[in-house]
Amino acid sequence: MGLTLVICAAGSSSRMGGTIKKEYLPLKSGTVLSCAALSFLKTAVFDAVAITIPQGHEKQARDALYADPQVRSLLPESRLLFVSGGSTRQKSVYNAIQALCTHVENQGINPEDTIVLVHDGARPYVSCKVIGDTIDAAGKFGAAVPGLTPVDTQKELDGEGYIKTHLVRSHLAAVQTPQAFNLKKLLACHQLADAEHPDCTDDTEVWDLYPQVTGGQRVKVVDGSVENIKITYPGDITPKGSGTGQETMTRIGIGTDMHRLTEGRKLWLGGIEIPSERGELGHSDGDALLHAISDALLGASGLGDIGSYFPPEEPQWKDADSKILLKKIWDDVRNAGWKLNNLDCVVEMEKPKFLPWRQKVIQSIASVLQVNEDQVFVKAKTNEKLDSVGQWNAVKTICICMLVK
Repeated sequence: MGLTLVICAAGSSSRMGGTIKKEYLPLKSGTVLSCAALSFLKTAVFDAVAITIPQGHEKQARDALYADPQVRSLLPESRLLFVSGGSTRQKSVYNAIQALCTHVENQGINPEDTIVLVHDGARPYVSCKVIGDTIDAAGKFGAAVPGLTPVDTQKELDGEGYIKTHLVRSHLAAVQTPQAFNLKKLLACHQLADAEHPDCTDDTEVWDLYPQVTGGQRVKVVDGSVENIKITYPGDITPKGSGTGQETMTRIGIGTDMHRLTEGRKLWLGGIEIPSERGELGHSDGDALLHAISDALLGASGLGDIGSYFPPEEPQWKDADSKILLKKIWDDVRNAGWKLNNLDCVVEMEKPKFLPWRQKVIQSIASVLQVNEDQVFVKAKTNEKLDSVGQWNAVKTICICMLVK
């Protein structure tokens, strides 16, 4: 059986009380969305993954998904689909499974021989065991869902708030996601539901509405997990006692750069032009300090290096303003969930004297990164007329940064 996956992330997150969708919030080594996806990618190989998103959110969703480098290594772009959600969750899932069917058919895969798992993007704590058990049960029984027996005694109420039926707790289950089905049959069920507009709260209900499509296959319930909660409110990000909440991660990065000094070029350090008879020779403006800072940030976040971001052989970066380059890098680092604790930088330069310019340089760097000035420090050293720096033929910079999330 082929495997496909739908991750539902098209909601507005209105109950979180913030401006950022809950799926994009930082969690562990990535985001809520990347954590949810990573569990599936570690469990099995999927022919295609469709993520439902609000209209126009593809960049934000891609950044959130690939915030964890492990996701990028396990899920190539060729198997990733971003699908605009509908007015309801039901319509969003319908859009996604339509896109999945088209995608796998184009790959020569028969949707009738394919399982689709539908998972909430706001359930980042799902375990590989729950996923594996659900896949196995779907392959055996045709449809499956993880569930938990309720802890509290359950009652059915009438329309006036009185107890109508005393339910047997051992016969009940609070179902979770992922929910797994035959892809072709689930698509046919959703086509009928889209025409008839039933008010279904999950895909097992859509499935059970149309036994003429499913052949009467019932949904098998496998053991769920108490840790497989759905994030709804801000406090859910760190569930007490689960051991799976957000953890503080600290990383240190180091960056260095060295540029030849030559006449006819300006000397830029930290985005400030310092009067000098010689300036840096480089493809961009040659700001060695900003280049070292860029590499330190990229190294700590695991996002690459400045050479891969802005290849020197590409003409568009000729004489580029290094402040703009650093801002682009810092935007990506922040979108991956990282915050700056501090920068500590060293400039090795024989002349001119750096001290009169230090505070302006610190202010410039803090402004680009939008952090407080006390999070940035820059000091300068001469090389006592030794080596290329001491001979006033080069400037060298070193930066060490600490990032947290």
